[in-house]
Amino acid sequence: MGRRNPWVQLGLQTATLGWEAAQVAALRMAKLTAGGAAADAELERMVSEKVEAVLDVQALAISGALGFTAPRVASRTLTHYRRKVRSNRRRLLRSK
Repeated sequence: MGRRNPWVQLGLQTATLGWEAAQVAALRMAKLTAGGAAADAELERMVSEKVEAVLDVQALAISGALGFTAPRVASRTLTHYRRKVRSNRRRLLRSK
């Protein structure tokens, strides 16, 4: 058997991230729709987390921690964002 194509696995990882991110977006919209202090806090948290996540990935890329091949960089970047998304999903499900 030949080597596996890494882009197939990356496609699956990307689809999974998209599904998980859609769930987080729906949970957040429900929280924001309810309004109040919790909605305000969630909105602030959402924006600051996005900025932090981008800066973290940039730092990893600059340091070489993401790797040096396109598939490796893509995979590690997806892993970074999936951790953040899963964490948010767990937190939002607990706060329902």
